[in-house]
Amino acid sequence: MAEDGQSSIEPRSFLTCATEVARLLGVEDVAVKPDDRHARHLAHAVRRSLLERASLPEELFAPLMAAAVYDPDPSFCRWFVEPAVYVFGRRRVMAALVDYLRIGTDAERAGAVRAWYCAHVPLRADRSPAYGPGGVRDPALDESQDLKDAWLEASLRGIHRSH
Repeated sequence: MAEDGQSSIEPRSFLTCATEVARLLGVEDVAVKPDDRHARHLAHAVRRSLLERASLPEELFAPLMAAAVYDPDPSFCRWFVEPAVYVFGRRRVMAALVDYLRIGTDAERAGAVRAWYCAHVPLRADRSPAYGPGGVRDPALDESQDLKDAWLEASLRGIHRSH
C-alpha cells in the first residue's frame, strides 16, 4: 500500500488488459495512453493475430480472460473469448468465467456475464487454424455441461447474496 492508502499497483482496466495481450503477442503499438479509443485500437490490432494462430502461449490465457471480462462492450469481448475457446477449449474458458463469477469484484462478475454469452460461440473448422488438424477437435476441450451447472449455481448464490 502507498502512503495515501492507495495501492501502488495500477488498477485493472480494459486498457491495461488489452495492452498486456498486445505485449504478449508482440503487437508494436503497446504504449499505454489513458484513452478508451486506444484500448479499442489495441483490441482491434490483436484480433486478427489471435484468430490466425494455430496455438497461443499458455501465458496468454489469463490476460485473454481478463481482457474479455474487463471489455465494457459485450459485442467486442468476443474478440478475446473466441480465440481462447478455439485454442484453450470451451471448457477451460468457461471454468475461468465461473471463477470470475464466484470470486470476482462486482465489475468482474458483470464482465464474466458478458463474456459467458460469447463462450458459447459455435466452432467451425474453417474459422481458426486452432480448431484442430484436419478439422478434428478433441471433444474433451469443449465438454462443459458441468460448468454450465456450476455457472447456474454461482449465479443463484450471487442473487441470494444481494438480497
